[in-house]
Amino acid sequence: MTSKASTSSAPCYVVTGAAGFIGSALAWRLNQLGHENLILVDAPGADGRWKNLVPLRYADYFDRKDFLDGLIAGRFNDLGIKAIFHLGAISSTTEADVALLLKNNFEYTKLLAQWCAARTAGGKPARLVYASSAATYGDGSRGYEDDHAKVPDLRPLNGYGYSKQLFDLWALRRGAFEGPAGAVGLKYFNVYGPNEYHKGDMKSMVAKAHAQILAEGRVKLFKSHRPDYKDGEQMRDFLHVLDAVDMTLHFLDPKAPGGLYNVGTGQARTWLDMMKAVFAAMGREPRIDFVEMPEVLRGKYQYYTKADITKIRAAGYDKPIRTLEEGVAEYVPYLDAGEKPLGW
Repeated sequence: MTSKASTSSAPCYVVTGAAGFIGSALAWRLNQLGHENLILVDAPGADGRWKNLVPLRYADYFDRKDFLDGLIAGRFNDLGIKAIFHLGAISSTTEADVALLLKNNFEYTKLLAQWCAARTAGGKPARLVYASSAATYGDGSRGYEDDHAKVPDLRPLNGYGYSKQLFDLWALRRGAFEGPAGAVGLKYFNVYGPNEYHKGDMKSMVAKAHAQILAEGRVKLFKSHRPDYKDGEQMRDFLHVLDAVDMTLHFLDPKAPGGLYNVGTGQARTWLDMMKAVFAAMGREPRIDFVEMPEVLRGKYQYYTKADITKIRAAGYDKPIRTLEEGVAEYVPYLDAGEKPLGW
């Protein structure tokens, strides 16, 4: 933790989920950009994610509940908070306790949004930038356009996606995306890269494949259960975490308009493409086995995702985005080195 006091005249930014995958990478990038007056918020358990906090420079840390209680009580009103990057959530797509998902992913976000709106109305703009999800698009049959008018028609396939959809709808009804410091909801697609080592079964397939190849010399992919997709040709929009972070931090600019935005590459690639990229980065020939998809997943499995990124480009984001091959080639040496947190 930096010795800089949280009462610094530098703008203050809050990052929730700060020990997690995207949250810790975002805090690291903020440090790189010279921002150290950060308030980090999380509730790390026994999964080792606390290590992501170690290299970071920040002003203060709070448990997720303590932070929300303090925010509501007005204890942070004089810190000059300019933005809350709300990346904390229950992110498991297999979580069955929907009440728990709604409490953590909907109710918590709603309270943050209300605080930011009140600050902005009082002449001290504070923007909420929060993680929505590509899971809100369900099976993709209704498209992947981040058009506000289409949000009510989306049909998520799991409780996690529904919890994110519910807040998107709430924000739209309240006009939260409009005006100065309008809220920003980011629909992250399939993100992979450094700082995900703690995620267990929720890690990206790049990390899982790397481990399988080291242990067995080969990888396993789910068979297709649709005649229009061959085994391994199910498709995803795979995005390196540092591109996800840069797209998120675009909204530090108060001139960037609020709204819902897709965060992806705009390209759909197959699982076979990904596996070939991992084997190539490891200097090995591909060896791939296809296994049956568990029954519990078959009705909830997405066979195709691709972010339409026209809107975020129109909002001024003009940086190049890593291709799958570039991102995997950059990530594999990190995995080879033992998955230490960024900045270690």
